[in-house]
Amino acid sequence: MPKNKGKGGKNRSRAKSDRNDKRELHYKNTDEGQEYAQVLKMLGGPWLEAYCFDGQKRLCHICGKMGRKVRIAVGDVVLISLRGFQDNKVG
Repeated sequence: MPKNKGKGGKNRSRAKSDRNDKRELHYKNTDEGQEYAQVLKMLGGPWLEAYCFDGQKRLCHICGKMGRKVRIAVGDVVLISLRGFQDNKVG
């Protein structure tokens, strides 16, 4: 059998062309219960601890699709959606 000499096939070339796409910026909507927060600590898996700009520390969950596409690091400012039934957690 021949040895693999390349760096992937057509899927790699598709992925490289998608890297420079610009995404639109989402702003805070207070009617829907959204708030800005700064990431304090990555807790493992989809969980992180964040300090909201309203002065509270909250436990946050990264949704599955975003967790695979976007890398979030300590110190990043993120837009979070607040839960109506648990004030110290964010969904």
